[in-house]
Amino acid sequence: MAASASIRKVGNVSIVDLKGRITLGDGSGVIRETIKGLVAKGERNLLLNLAEVTYIDSAGLGEMVGSYATLTSQGGSMKLLNAQTRVQDVLQITKLYTVFEAFTDENAAVASFEKATA
Repeated sequence: MAASASIRKVGNVSIVDLKGRITLGDGSGVIRETIKGLVAKGERNLLLNLAEVTYIDSAGLGEMVGSYATLTSQGGSMKLLNAQTRVQDVLQITKLYTVFEAFTDENAAVASFEKATA
């Protein structure tokens, strides 16, 4: 399945619903272009919903880390939601679970952005 992204807003949080395989080429480009566009529009609170991501490779992880670095350098925050087991395993193996705050409940994830700004 080709990677795709859709964006929705909940309060001051932009939720990026990702689908498919996030791999070298189109998949990693979807992350890069989507987040780049949101940052250009001034969005600073991003939640990547990985519920429908079936696989992520090193290129996809690289794009996530690069986007995270760009966003945090501009005072923003990026968190993860609903990472599937295979994606969780990759985050665990690469120790990126220590970088990204991850949630399994969307309401709790959105609320965490409010706590961070309070």
